[in-house]
Amino acid sequence: MLRLIRDGKKTGVVTDFTIHSIIVIMDGLKRLRELKTFLTSLTAYKGLHTYITSLADETKAVDLAIKHGLDMDDAIQYSAALTLKVEAIVSFDKHFDSLKIPRREPAEITPHIH
Repeated sequence: MLRLIRDGKKTGVVTDFTIHSIIVIMDGLKRLRELKTFLTSLTAYKGLHTYITSLADETKAVDLAIKHGLDMDDAIQYSAALTLKVEAIVSFDKHFDSLKIPRREPAEITPHIH
């Protein structure tokens, strides 16, 4: 799937919150060179779009966290997914399983290469 997004044959969305979370984690691990490589590599993905969450999205996320028992990280992702009306949330995180938008594991959406 990542190859299809990289080549622009499929589209995907990542929130700015996710990117900023990765920045914080990598900084804490003192992995700034790897962080730069990661951030630079994102620009090669023609089908990848960054969704910048608004305060309205984040306020809605608080309500979703309360309603569905999600942590704020998952709630922000789910709020963005609802706003964007995505087909599925691609994640290994089973917290998304009981929600309106289906969760798909990466292997489920990756075409088999023969």
